[in-house]
Amino acid sequence: MNTLLPSELSILLVEPSDTQRKIIASRLQHEGISQIQTASSITQASEIIARHQPDLVASAMHFADGTAIDLLNSIKSNESLQEIQFMLVSSECRREHLEVYRQSGVVAILPKPFTTEHLGKALNATIDLLSQDELDLAHFDVHNLRVLVVDDSKMARNIIRRTITNLGLKLITEANDGAEAIELLQNNMYDLVITDYNMPNADGLALTEFIRKHSQQSHIPILMVSSEANDAHLSNVSQAGVNALCDKPFEPHIVKQLLYSLLDDE
Repeated sequence: MNTLLPSELSILLVEPSDTQRKIIASRLQHEGISQIQTASSITQASEIIARHQPDLVASAMHFADGTAIDLLNSIKSNESLQEIQFMLVSSECRREHLEVYRQSGVVAILPKPFTTEHLGKALNATIDLLSQDELDLAHFDVHNLRVLVVDDSKMARNIIRRTITNLGLKLITEANDGAEAIELLQNNMYDLVITDYNMPNADGLALTEFIRKHSQQSHIPILMVSSEANDAHLSNVSQAGVNALCDKPFEPHIVKQLLYSLLDDE
């Protein structure tokens, strides 16, 4: 296992408020982070990233020259910057305003003000995404497990792929939505399905119902990863046969626990 320590993380803090930058930087230092660069705008942050690639960008939502999603999209669209993780720090709590960040594969969404527990979870999630920690399964060779990842967001698929690859899962097939996943399932065998809930053409519920009722792989474990995992209407998904639900943005160590439960349950 190759695991980083918090003190080894390099963080770029992007915050327009001088006061908030000092407060957040102080909290990071309290967690043992010493490699902290700061920026007050999207432009300044982009210039810093071009010179020195951080492990994690911790960003506020709104700036005079754009929003955090602009910065996030510019990072995710650059192949050379794919290793950078992104954390949103915002007082925004309305789901409709946060949904685009959840779907974009952020490692965490921290509220303002955030607690030590919030920050610790976000830093641990970052470390998990940057570290190798293979599953040690009693009944399977993790390298031979065939996984189907289903999500209409390419960024979300990328972070799921990154997480499970670090856990030793290498045979990964991707589908853009439930309809494409159903077609793949009709012609290929898989050991695990990881799917989003909200998708065009066929959503996670339709996909689950197809697997359980109409496929030759009716007993395959299904992990649903969704920003709506706590909503009441997802109770239908559980009844349809999903084995486990995981929220977006998810914490890699929770995914690891769920996979142990799904794949190694005696």
